[in-house]
Amino acid sequence: MQRPGNDDTVPTAGTYAFDPAHSQIVYSYNHMGFSTSHGFVNGVEGTITLDPADIASATVEASFPLDALRTIDAELDQHVMGPDFFNVSGDVPVVTFTSTSVEADGDNEARVTGDLTLNGVTKPVVLEVEFEGAGLDPMTQAETVGFSAEAEILRSDFNLGAFAPAVSDEVEFEINVEAKKDG
Repeated sequence: MQRPGNDDTVPTAGTYAFDPAHSQIVYSYNHMGFSTSHGFVNGVEGTITLDPADIASATVEASFPLDALRTIDAELDQHVMGPDFFNVSGDVPVVTFTSTSVEADGDNEARVTGDLTLNGVTKPVVLEVEFEGAGLDPMTQAETVGFSAEAEILRSDFNLGAFAPAVSDEVEFEINVEAKKDG
């Protein structure tokens, strides 16, 4: 059985808006050498502008409020949102990513370099992106594309290095985006 979207379908050029219900980030980090802990962010918003004939012209913008970040434990969520890490209080800060370059890296893959702003600090980050597929959403008939990506950051680069190295400085991200074509 063929899935509705597939990697043999070439998306049409245009701007695609993230579907927040089907776009998420899963992150992981080593906890004291005993385990790998995971968390997630749902409701990621953004846009992808692409032209399959000119991959280098593609752009990506994404954002989410920091309070959308979750771990697997409510008590740990409170700790992560507290002064030791993100210090979320009052105005909820927003995490943003804005691409600065895109280069094809083989069939259905690209390296997307961009500026990640987290905790008031902006640093370059490279996303290793894989095109998952394109097609019509069978429910809405909207042109839809899907991408997955991987990246890694150092918490200390964003002034968030509390408890390193017991809690690893390195944080790995798996990002999945489903986006619908605007108009």
